[in-house]
Amino acid sequence: MQGTSAAATPWSDPRVLAPEICVLRDVLDRNAVDIPDKVFVRFDDGHEWTYAQTRATVRRAAAALQGMGVAQGDHVLTWLPNSPDALRIWFAINYIGAVYVPMNIAWRGQVLENAVRISGAKLLISHAGLVDRLRDIDRCALTDLLPIGPDAGDKRLSGFRHHDAAELSVSAEPEPLQQPIMPWDNQMIIYTSGTTGPSKGVLCTYMHCASSALAFAPLTADDRNLVNLPLFHMSGTGAVYRMLVKGGSIALVKSFDTRSFWDTVRRTQSTYLTLLGAMLPFLLKEPPGPGDRDHTLRVVNIVPLADGFREFGERFGVEVYTVFNMTETSWPIISERAPETLGTCGRPRPGVFARIVDENDVEIAPGKTGELVLRTDAPWAMSHGYYGNPEATARAWRNGWFHTGDAFRQNERGEFFFVDRIKDAIRRRGENISSFEVEAAINAHPDVREVAVVGVPSEFGEDEVLAVVAPGAGRTIDAAALIEWLRPRLAHFMIPRYIRIMRELPKTPTQKVQKHLLRADGLASDAWDREAAGLRVRREKLASLGGAGDIGR
Repeated sequence: MQGTSAAATPWSDPRVLAPEICVLRDVLDRNAVDIPDKVFVRFDDGHEWTYAQTRATVRRAAAALQGMGVAQGDHVLTWLPNSPDALRIWFAINYIGAVYVPMNIAWRGQVLENAVRISGAKLLISHAGLVDRLRDIDRCALTDLLPIGPDAGDKRLSGFRHHDAAELSVSAEPEPLQQPIMPWDNQMIIYTSGTTGPSKGVLCTYMHCASSALAFAPLTADDRNLVNLPLFHMSGTGAVYRMLVKGGSIALVKSFDTRSFWDTVRRTQSTYLTLLGAMLPFLLKEPPGPGDRDHTLRVVNIVPLADGFREFGERFGVEVYTVFNMTETSWPIISERAPETLGTCGRPRPGVFARIVDENDVEIAPGKTGELVLRTDAPWAMSHGYYGNPEATARAWRNGWFHTGDAFRQNERGEFFFVDRIKDAIRRRGENISSFEVEAAINAHPDVREVAVVGVPSEFGEDEVLAVVAPGAGRTIDAAALIEWLRPRLAHFMIPRYIRIMRELPKTPTQKVQKHLLRADGLASDAWDREAAGLRVRREKLASLGGAGDIGR
């Protein structure tokens, strides 16, 4: 087929995946020839794209991006909810050898500005309903804006060169590549939460993404992966790429919803999905019924392996697995089917080396707790660093091993168990939250002198956000008013559930806040709970981006 990035290459190292196995352009071209009429994606509204149709719409969008000035190797920011446009734009960016850089649609303020700055991108492709958030930030290197969705034509900001979404559907062929796309080329930059600083942009090669996709052996080309996690997280992009490289299919929906979950599985005929552990209690609380096994789902990956996983597998008749993964890694630890031990993450998969080490990177004995460090036997099979942040890259890859920042222990049978986070990060209902970024927003409030943000246990698993604040001299802090003040400044999932007001935060002799003491206090009796007070913080609803784009209309 004309225009593919490289022919089959006799690699000297068989551990490196050939382009036709791992490079998006080559894989899509190959599937469009080998299985042109097979459905690759089914959308929320029932529309479907075959592999041939997917390639056709992607090539039109790819030509349009080139017409907007996007060149091979350029970074392109996207800011879109799960939708046909989000999928074809991602694929089109990679099809011309550019780098896909998606942003969380909940971001605003300083968090958003940081992501824009890190990207170095000139073009932003955004849902029209998000564009106004750009008015209050430094747009850094951005020069071009392509709004998509309802009222997109009205979203014009001074200082931008504007593009029309209709350009993406114009019948045109992309220009040839300047050079072949190789497995070690950057495919995407995925943002991960900061620990002691702002969020970082994780560099992901095609080899890295495909290694993640191919790591889970129980799935085949006959499976359909339900993708209800966002395409700005590796959990979402990884699910899509998994089925692309396997020649399978996906069902792309907007988000997870407890009440419609099983109806969605049946409607889309999905056979597999990753289920965040925090979702498990919601599904198990639904009353049992005769339809509990009336569905197509056969395999579920529960992360982390929450209490109730056996009940879930038995009640709904599905195979249960679990894994440990990070944006920077490629499914390094995977469990056996129906794990026997609660809390296990499994064992290292073939090609992965895992150690648990002390603070000096010295390996420790089974049963003891230390930091999990990882490496692979194949080059480029994990992230090679953080874009524009050599200091963080050097820290993470100290002594030639990737340092996860997570505390683990290993039992005598070789199973790995997650213990706690060494990193100062919080995970709430599937979202990673940087305490640094939440603290920065709260510190901007005129009544706040200092703040520390920590995670406390949630009744649904994972964490809830606790902010411990100290007022300035002569000031008082109203917890409810502080929450209202934060609504336009933070993503909904970052807004603290609990507020605790103290005159002074506990500190070391060098004046560093002792967060471990605040964590140990947990939900002290003086902690204010916004949910108990009736203050609910919800995700902002965006207008639909419509159906299947320029296919099937």
